[in-house]
Amino acid sequence: MRLHTPEPGHLRGSLPIRVLAVDDSAVMRSLLRTALGTSPQIEVVGTAQDGHEALEAIDRLNPDLLLLDVEMPRMSGLELLAEMRTRRLRAKVIICSTLTRRGAGITLEALACGATDYVAKPVAHDAAEGVAALRRDLLAKIFALFPPEGWQCPVEFPYRSSIVSTYPEPRAVTVPGVLVIGVSTGGPAALEQLLPALPADFPLPVLIAQHMPRLFTSLLAERLDSLCPLSVREAEAGARLSPGRAFLARGDWHLEIAGTPERSSLYIHQGDSADPCRPSVDLLFRSAASVYGAGVLALVLTGMGADGLEGCRAVRAAGGRILVQDRATSAVWGMPGAVAREGLADRVLPLALIAEEVTRFARHQGHTHTWQNSW
Repeated sequence: MRLHTPEPGHLRGSLPIRVLAVDDSAVMRSLLRTALGTSPQIEVVGTAQDGHEALEAIDRLNPDLLLLDVEMPRMSGLELLAEMRTRRLRAKVIICSTLTRRGAGITLEALACGATDYVAKPVAHDAAEGVAALRRDLLAKIFALFPPEGWQCPVEFPYRSSIVSTYPEPRAVTVPGVLVIGVSTGGPAALEQLLPALPADFPLPVLIAQHMPRLFTSLLAERLDSLCPLSVREAEAGARLSPGRAFLARGDWHLEIAGTPERSSLYIHQGDSADPCRPSVDLLFRSAASVYGAGVLALVLTGMGADGLEGCRAVRAAGGRILVQDRATSAVWGMPGAVAREGLADRVLPLALIAEEVTRFARHQGHTHTWQNSW
């Protein structure tokens, strides 16, 4: 998978993306301006030192996107997000945070409060290195949040030219054995809505590949565990799969299933250092299809890129079932859109309806039940 950006002038028509940089550090504000200043598709329309200044600037400048620090005097990033929600301000938000345990924890709070994505503040002592790191991380995420008309996912992939309008024939359902979930941009908020809606007696083990750094995934697992009837843990090598237990892949580690359906366990590894996504949704889904065959229920939620597409092909070939989140409720309809466009999804559903559908299927209510695809 290789990220790319559209040609200048094709993003939101001829209008650039209007960005407001909010950080109490003058150095960081300068780095953000420099990192984005060379892109003709982006205009940094202003800066603010704290939440109070940001609110005034939002009213005055009407930005499309905030690049937001979380720890600031007078009004923090979390307080600003709460005020934006109260005022129903529609600007999207990318958090700029430090890669520390405290920074990761606050960032997860921000993602739960409405921020869409995050980038790590550069740690390079050289300003040029810091600018290069910010530019590399930010551009891909900004363009994923603001695709041009008809441009659905910022990856080079031979998508079909239009949404598939013919679906596979309804098929008899095999007794399910595992639920596997792939998710990226917008994932923490989506998981916080989905997993708590699954019942405590959910009859399947749940494995989740969320694209996040190592420090974030341990905190996300703790957060989800506190919110869910299910037990949620960060994946550990050799852990046994059992109903009602959810495992979140470690950041920077692949998660796969080993063994047989009757005696399966977790296998974690780091694979090739050149892997574009680690953890990889593709690897998780392929291993599930290899072990559980038609008993796989695969779920692709919001995220940029196309990780999970090849894995869904393996699930489909094995006879498993695939659900994807719809465009309207996805922060970025990249990963789920890629699967839907290839005609692999059994259902394309809004996030609020997925837990009910997953639970109904997991409980296998009627061996004669068949699925008919719908949008």
